[in-house]
Amino acid sequence: MPSPAFQVVAPFEPAGDQPKAIAELTAGLERGDKYQTLLGVTGSGKTLTLAHTIAHYGKPTLVLSHNKTLSAQLYGELRQFLPHNAVEYFVSYYDYYQPEAYVPATDVYIEKDASINADIEALRLRATSSLMERSDVVIVATVSAIYGLGDPAEYRKLMVTVKRGEQRGRDAILAELVRIQYGRNDVSFEQGTFRVRGDSIEIYPAYAEQAYRVELWGDDVERISRINPLTGETIAVLDQLAIYPARHFVTQRPTVERAGKLIRAELAERLQQLREA
Repeated sequence: MPSPAFQVVAPFEPAGDQPKAIAELTAGLERGDKYQTLLGVTGSGKTLTLAHTIAHYGKPTLVLSHNKTLSAQLYGELRQFLPHNAVEYFVSYYDYYQPEAYVPATDVYIEKDASINADIEALRLRATSSLMERSDVVIVATVSAIYGLGDPAEYRKLMVTVKRGEQRGRDAILAELVRIQYGRNDVSFEQGTFRVRGDSIEIYPAYAEQAYRVELWGDDVERISRINPLTGETIAVLDQLAIYPARHFVTQRPTVERAGKLIRAELAERLQQLREA
C-alpha cells in the first residue's frame, strides 16, 4: 500500500508490466537490495513507476542523474506525479566555471572565474529547508550532490525562529538575520534580503516564493504574516516562523575563531620553514 505521506496524482493507473515492477522494486527496497535495475524503452512510463515505488516505500528519496538536462526532466515529471509532496531540485548553481590555471609554456596565469545562477541557488536552498522540515521529500539531483555542505545539525542551529507573543527586540532579530547572511535592502525587496518599516520587519527567504512580515509592539512580537512580496498583501497569519540561512556555507562564530587560530599557527610554522630554506 502507498504511504500516507506520499500521494501519486496521475490521469491513469499503472498498467501492463508496471504493477509487477512497482511491487518487485518495493520488495527489493524492503529487503535491502543494494542494486535494482528498471528496464524500459523511452515513453514506457518508468518515471510513473518510480513515483509509485516512492509512494509505496514511503521514505525520503534521492534521485541522482548524470546531467542537468535529464535531472530537470525528471524533476518536472515527478512534480506532476507527486504534487502534494516536496519534490525539490538540487544541481550545481554554476552557469559557467573556469578554474584557475597556469600555462608554463606562455607564462600565462588564468584567474578563476564563475557565474552563479541565482534561481538554481534558491532551489538548492529550498531543497535543504524541505529536508529539515518534512519527511515526504524527493530530491532530484545531479552528481554534484555528493559534495558535502557541512553539518546539518550546525545548519539547523543557525535557523532564526520568531514566535508570536514572545519578547524580542527589533535590533536582536535584525542582528540574527545578518548573522545568517541576509542583507538589508529597503529599496529592492528580493530573495535573501529583509527590509524595515518602523516596527515592522519584512523578510524574503532565499529559498521561498513568498515573504514574511513580523510586526512588533515595543519588544513584543504582535503578529507574524506570510505575504505577497510584490503587493504586500497578507496571505496567512502564523503563530511562528523559521528562517534558514541565505547561504549553505555559514558557520558559527566560535568555529570561525577556532579555525583562525589553527590557520595562524600553521602560517607561523610554514613561514619559519620557508625562511630557513
